[in-house]
This record gives sequence, C-alpha cells and structure tokens, in this order.
Amino acid sequence: MITKWKHTDWALIVVLLMMMGICIPVVHSAVANSDKFRGLDTQMIFYYILGFGVIFFMTLVDYRLYVKYFWLVYGGGLLLLLLTLTPLGQTQNGAQGWLKLGPIGMQPAELFKLALVITLASLLAKRNKDKLSFLSDVIPIGIVAFIPFAVVMLQNDLGNALSYVLILLGLLWIGNLKFTHALLILVLGVGMLVGGIKAYVTYHDQISDFMTNTLHRAHWLDRIDPWLMPDEASRDASWQTKNGKFAIAGGGMLGQGYMKGEMVQNPNGSLVPYTYSDSIIVVIGEEFGFVGISFLLALYFILIHRMIVIALECRDKVGSYIIVGIVAMFMYQIFENIGMFIGLMPLTGITLPFVSYGGTSLLINMASIGVVMSIRASTRDEASKDEFSHLKESDGKKDDGGLRALRGAVGKMMGRSRKTGKTGTAE
Repeated sequence: MITKWKHTDWALIVVLLMMMGICIPVVHSAVANSDKFRGLDTQMIFYYILGFGVIFFMTLVDYRLYVKYFWLVYGGGLLLLLLTLTPLGQTQNGAQGWLKLGPIGMQPAELFKLALVITLASLLAKRNKDKLSFLSDVIPIGIVAFIPFAVVMLQNDLGNALSYVLILLGLLWIGNLKFTHALLILVLGVGMLVGGIKAYVTYHDQISDFMTNTLHRAHWLDRIDPWLMPDEASRDASWQTKNGKFAIAGGGMLGQGYMKGEMVQNPNGSLVPYTYSDSIIVVIGEEFGFVGISFLLALYFILIHRMIVIALECRDKVGSYIIVGIVAMFMYQIFENIGMFIGLMPLTGITLPFVSYGGTSLLINMASIGVVMSIRASTRDEASKDEFSHLKESDGKKDDGGLRALRGAVGKMMGRSRKTGKTGTAE
C-alpha cells in the first residue's frame, strides 16, 4: 500500500489542486446572485475532498482487476444506463439521464465513460495483432460502443453520446487500425458531416418538421441552428451562445475582475444560462479574460501531457490503451465545452472537466485519474522488481565467477603441493 502511494504522480495532484482553486471561486461567482443555486460552491468543496479520496483509493486497486472483469464493468454500467429509461429515471434540462437512488443522485452516462474506456481497451489488448481486422475486430468493438451510444441518445443526451464515439475512435487509432481503414473512416466521417450540414441548411424546414413532430427532439434544433444558421436562429435558441460570446469578448485581455462581470453578475440575473455548469468558461472569460482562459488551458495541457508520458512508460499494452481512452474523453469534453461558445461546436450539455459544477462528473473524472495513478504505480513496481532482479542476477554471476577463480587457485596450489611431496619422498 505504501509502495503504491510512493509512486503517486504529484504533478497531477498539484494540477488538480489548482483546478480546485479555480473551480470553487468561479462556481461561487456564478451563483452569487441566485437564491436557487446558492451553496453549490460549498457542495463542490465536499465533492473535491471526496474526489481526492477516490483517487487514492483507485490508486491502491490494481487496474488489472478491472481488466480481468471488464464484462462485469460493462454490464453494470449498461444496466445503470437502462434504468434511466424506467420510472427510476429523472429528467433534467431535457435529458432523462439521471437516477435517484434514495438520497444519492447520479448520471450513469458520465459513469459509463470510464466503463467504456476499460471495456474497449481490454478488447483491443486481447487482439494481439499487427493490424486490426475490419470484420473480426473493428465491427464487433464498434457494436460494443454503439449499444450505450443508442441508449444515451434515447435519454436525449447528445453531448455524452458523442463522447463515446470519440473514445472509440481514439482507441481504434492507437489500437493499430489499418491505414486504409482509418482513411475510410475519415472520409466517411467528413463526408457525412459535410453532407449533413449541407442537407440541414438546404432542407431546414422539412428537417425541423420531422424532428419536432416525429422524433420530438425540437430542442436539438435550438442547439444546431445557432451553430449552422446563427442569423436565422430564434432569439431563445441563440440566447445562451450569443450572450456567452459577448461575455467572453467583454473580458478582453485581463477580464473585468472577480465577481464584476457585467453579464454574469447582472442585477436582474445572469444573462447566460447555466454559468455554474455548462457555461462555466463564460465566467472565467468575462472575469479573468484571455489570460485566465489561457492559464486554464495550460493546466489542461500539463494534465494531458503527464498522462501521455505515463502511457508511454507503461509496459502493459492494456494500461496504455486505458490512458489513451481517458485522454480522448478529456480532450473531447474540453474542446466541446469551450468550442460551443466560440462557434466551433454546437451547443451540448457537456461539462468542463474539474471546473464545472457536477458531483457525478467530478467523481468520475477523479476516478479516471486514480486509474491512471494505479497504472503508473504498477509500472514503477514492475520496473523496481526488474532492476532488483537484474542486480541480484549480476551479483550472483560475480559470486559464481569469484568462487570458480578461488576453486581454480586452490586446485593449482593443491596440485603443486602434491608434486612437491612426491619429489621429496623420492629424494
């Protein structure tokens, strides 16, 4: 136990402590003028303390245990996802993706991200091939990811569903996907994206009617229209993204000052919805400016860099795959959350890792870091054992050589004494 803690990556811990130092004050600023959400900053202190406990607990558990029983991890996570579609599920912000089990509330779609990473990494590690076969490898692994994707889409949670796709693509790429297959997926993906955008703009009225009356997903239009057709989007649909852009732009280089943002701290209430969760980057941009956002991105860079270094040091293929999946998960969330407020991505309900309010999201992210720590501890333990055995083997070889030399010298001396004895007796 103590040995595993000795191998803790303290650079990651320091980065997370700095993230906590950003999260608590920013969430406090976001809810300062709201009686309904006041106290969320205090809850985040509790979640962070619990989260660090989760990290150290996950560090002590050998990650190969999850790999050994990865089907149980996958099945348990999928069961929780399916329970959200039963009367146990609750709807928040238009998505039926929450479970209320007594006093505990959770979002299984967040939890399943880590379960999917472990499952896909375990399946890829079992292949042991130079290149992945499209029929026997890529398609079965894709089906494993598609099942939870479909369930989360039924929950009406587009943001988390897309994260499963990015995790799958990241792991397939690192899992030695053939270049021709990767090129085919890239061409199909770009073609579908460009064709879908073209069709959406050209046949907007027909698509709107279909999504509203048939799929009953009218709110998806409110998220896509401000991205693709900002001039034609309704005032309500573009309210969040448009005001978010104005707030970030108003922050300038150094920001307007802590708790002095004109749009977030508006006396009549924040002009940007969900500033404590999905829109947290707006608070940072308006109050701390370009410098504040750049500092946050630098912390994310260090976080991702440290995990990639650990993946490169890992001797176990499945450990490296797990870390790559976690990196893909974090990078998607960071890019999506920030990108939707600068016009690069559509508006989705995705949190900014370690900064946005959200107990389930934070604890799963902390658990993911704990798994990375476990992989690092196991790698360092194996390296220490190998080094010790190497030294022991070298010492043994030296001792054997010394004994052989000593025996040879003694043998020669004994031979000479015998000869001398015989000569003396003869004389």
